Amino acid sequence: MSPVRDEYRDLLFRKNILICDRHDSEKALKIGLGESQLPRDLAESEEYVGQTLLSLSKLLNIRITSGEDLARPFMVEYASHMLGAQVPLAFYRGFPKSVLKLPIEKLLVDQIVSYFVTYGMNDFSTARHSIFETEEDMERTVFKEPGTVINFTIITQEEAEKKIIALVKDMFSSTRPLNEEAIKVIALAVKDFGIVPERIASKNTAVRLYLATGDIAFTKDLYLSDTIKLVEQVHFEQNKNSRPMALRFQTNQLNLKNRDRKLITKLIDQCFETGRTDTKNCYEKKKTWAGLLHHIHYRAKNEAAVEFLSAMRGKENLSAYSRFEETLDQAGVLPAADVLIKEKGAGALLRNLNYLASRCTSEKELDLLIEKAFGTEKTNPVILLQMLCMYCAKERTGRLGRTFQFTKGDLLRVHHETEEEKAKSRSELTDWQSSRILESVRSRLQEALSGKLGKVYIHPDMERFGVPLKESASQGGLGVLPSGSRVPIGAKRKIRGFTYWEKVDDIDLSVIGLNEKGEQIEFSWRTMAENQSEAITYSGDETSGYGGGAEYYDIVVPEFRKLYPDMRYIVFCDNVFSNLTFDKCVCRAGFMVRDEEDSGEIFEPKTVESSFTINAPGRFCYLFGIDLKKDELVWMNLARDADSAVAGTTSMGFLIEKFHITEYMNLKILFTMLAEEVVSDPGEADVLLVPSSFVVEDPETGKQKQVIREFDFERILALLEMED
Repeated sequence: MSPVRDEYRDLLFRKNILICDRHDSEKALKIGLGESQLPRDLAESEEYVGQTLLSLSKLLNIRITSGEDLARPFMVEYASHMLGAQVPLAFYRGFPKSVLKLPIEKLLVDQIVSYFVTYGMNDFSTARHSIFETEEDMERTVFKEPGTVINFTIITQEEAEKKIIALVKDMFSSTRPLNEEAIKVIALAVKDFGIVPERIASKNTAVRLYLATGDIAFTKDLYLSDTIKLVEQVHFEQNKNSRPMALRFQTNQLNLKNRDRKLITKLIDQCFETGRTDTKNCYEKKKTWAGLLHHIHYRAKNEAAVEFLSAMRGKENLSAYSRFEETLDQAGVLPAADVLIKEKGAGALLRNLNYLASRCTSEKELDLLIEKAFGTEKTNPVILLQMLCMYCAKERTGRLGRTFQFTKGDLLRVHHETEEEKAKSRSELTDWQSSRILESVRSRLQEALSGKLGKVYIHPDMERFGVPLKESASQGGLGVLPSGSRVPIGAKRKIRGFTYWEKVDDIDLSVIGLNEKGEQIEFSWRTMAENQSEAITYSGDETSGYGGGAEYYDIVVPEFRKLYPDMRYIVFCDNVFSNLTFDKCVCRAGFMVRDEEDSGEIFEPKTVESSFTINAPGRFCYLFGIDLKKDELVWMNLARDADSAVAGTTSMGFLIEKFHITEYMNLKILFTMLAEEVVSDPGEADVLLVPSSFVVEDPETGKQKQVIREFDFERILALLEMED
């Protein structure tokens, strides 16, 4: 059997799974972790099982709950590598002790000297450090804190292959867009294991796999109108590192490579050959189509193609939305809704529900509109979940749609409505309108999900975890959770947020404080010289970390509350100050939880609760936040489409809503809907929804039941999709 691919190994590691691979000793050398201290011919020996288990526990707080006999020495090196055992030193190597000892004047001089050498003299040859630290400042006490135990299992290569295949099939089932890492895994798995998808639910996934592989088989569920999605993706790949990023492509902006021209032409030809020619939908982007066909010099190969070319180049526009708007103006809301349902389906009506509902003049008319929206055909539960979150947010804040958010190309785009736009807006709903819609959404969602699973045991802690609908910054690493998920941190503990990087000079970690109104205060490289304190401490601005740089913030929550009583939340951000995007360098981030005593090294893998790769095609990421009132860390995991080298230059008030997501939708609520029956005894259940800290005592029982954890994004999303 061939060695396990790094992509598969890393994917399963973030599911708390290690793989026993007989090629482990060679793997250690391949990924640059160095020679094992054990002789190479003994590196796989079962004699070292006990030592391996002890090392994982003592060094990394990793407890193996099943597959103990498969433990091998390489796993210690590999897990250490994934958790960040060899992290570069910070600017202040004695952080936080040395920082707190230095007066403002010396902190400022340290900054000025460093900036003069790097940006003034253009010397980025080596990472810079403080000129005022003493050897005494950098002395460390022995690390003696217990840390949080992380439960892992170990499986064989054969078991790993089955898990990868199952994960890939779940990815095919999901209508949610995937990140770049997931697309790469799917492309490899299809090749390695001969997976033939019966259906690819997401057109975005189909398009990206087609571009990645050139295999036309991935497009069998695409229609002619989806060609524009293909062109948009090509445009995005060409321009994702251009600043500012183009929100929309224009055909005169295209500069297609020959390979891309051939792929686009091949898809168009296949659609005409198979009859997947939805010309009515193509009218919606008629001008774009005309430009594209001219750009690729498309030649019709059959009569249907000739007719299509004539239609796209003609003056008539027969798009469904043109008829929809015309009907709305002439006949009113309900006839216009009928046009959308007939021409585009119930999904289009749901996407335009606010627009139509705001024009309803009576409760009766709104009720009839809602009946049309939810009573015509099956509705994708993912759409209903998104609607539920939107209307629940309005119910909580009294606002709907004043800040518009959407994700494109793995990046979050945010538009704050201007006063002029607000004055012209006609789609703001009244409280009674949004409440009536929310009631229908809840009812329809329950109907769509009910009984999908049999008897389900739901651990009480699962109410802390969000549903994975919008993850964009990263999925690669340990401890990544859905946006809005909450991690208790304890009332007196210290949160140490970190980032470290290579292959780029300057990445900045920063902290933004927010009050209940969304007003903010910035803690960053440009403000921290005057703000260093026992409440919040910064490790210094590393500006020349191409060979390895690191930055940290310590937050002592009780002290922060005292010093900044008006602040309710804080948000950790990562920005690439150098003119580069995260996917073009190497960057990891995460957090550690410690007691107030600052023992051990700055970076202690034993205290790492999350360590993940930031691989987004942008320069600005929201990592996680802290709810100062509830002593909980809250996941953000959002990459922002903004050309921001400094976090404090953008408004973050819209993020407050992310701190409340689990109040109205979480995994406990979701699986209560999915369950035929919720049971209190795990032994009676068909499905166990349990956190990673929960150990299934009998491994055989675990194999017989479906066990779903908070990080099983693929399985959760697959359960949300409609059955054919």
